[in-house]
Amino acid sequence: MARQEQETSVEAAVASRYSAAARAVEPELCCAVTYDPALMAVIPDEVIERDYGCGDPSRQVRSGDVVLDLGSGSGKACFIASQVVGSTGRVIGVDANDEMLALARGAQKDVAAAIGYDNVCFLKARIQDLSLDLERLDQWFDGQQISDLAGWQRMEEMIRGWRVEQPLVADKSVDIVVSNCVLNLVHPGDRRKLFGEVARVLKPGGRAVISDIVSDSDVPDHMQQDLALWSGCVSGAYREDRFLEAFAAAGLVEIEVVQRQAEPWTVVEGIEFRSVTVRAFSPVADGPLFDSIEFPTLSPPDESSCCEPGGDCC
Repeated sequence: MARQEQETSVEAAVASRYSAAARAVEPELCCAVTYDPALMAVIPDEVIERDYGCGDPSRQVRSGDVVLDLGSGSGKACFIASQVVGSTGRVIGVDANDEMLALARGAQKDVAAAIGYDNVCFLKARIQDLSLDLERLDQWFDGQQISDLAGWQRMEEMIRGWRVEQPLVADKSVDIVVSNCVLNLVHPGDRRKLFGEVARVLKPGGRAVISDIVSDSDVPDHMQQDLALWSGCVSGAYREDRFLEAFAAAGLVEIEVVQRQAEPWTVVEGIEFRSVTVRAFSPVADGPLFDSIEFPTLSPPDESSCCEPGGDCC
């Protein structure tokens, strides 16, 4: 399968599966994680039930932060972070799935009423292209017709202008980028760009805290062609060492595995797949990086927390 055809197939399979998972709970998509009950109390049940994560990067969020959640889904991590950052902070959720965005936005008013402020927004974009506002593009396409190459070129020029003059997420605007079991869903051809976008939007000294599924060895081609395994967070998993290398390749520093499941979430054809949470920093030109930073104490990984595929979780 050619790269462009495979990329389209991967995106279509992921979009279809997560659209369905926004309408009805799909336990196979998640790896059970324990969250602070006090923070969960204000979040509607339908948001919690339709969250499909494998870690809790929100533990690294601090009061006053500007938080960017890549692949925000039902909005659960954003609503948790909104309480941690408080009224002086801000939380931005980014997702490309209309059904998930509708679910998250539908809960936003109730959560804001419960905590006394609204500091969350949900934006439509591909996480590997945080400059382009897909809702703005949708609106532009409404009623437009592109019938020739000249029309296509005008559209491309317009989009380039948007990216430069009005990027959806601006350069060096975010204190912390979080993501929870989403990066493995992105086509490998887009992953360098994805990590480049993380580096672009982080302020100097800002943090990237990513929870995702990794494998202990290379995933063979025939598994990568299985779209059900890919959309199920299996066959698109990074090999663990290459996941760490991707942070370094984007120019991030002080890369550290802060949580790692001892037991695999699942084993397919002898390959172990497990959850890890990695923290890395955007470099600072001058001055010590950690002088004024205080991080919460992390609990040890819960070896029994990952659910078996098809079992009860979330």
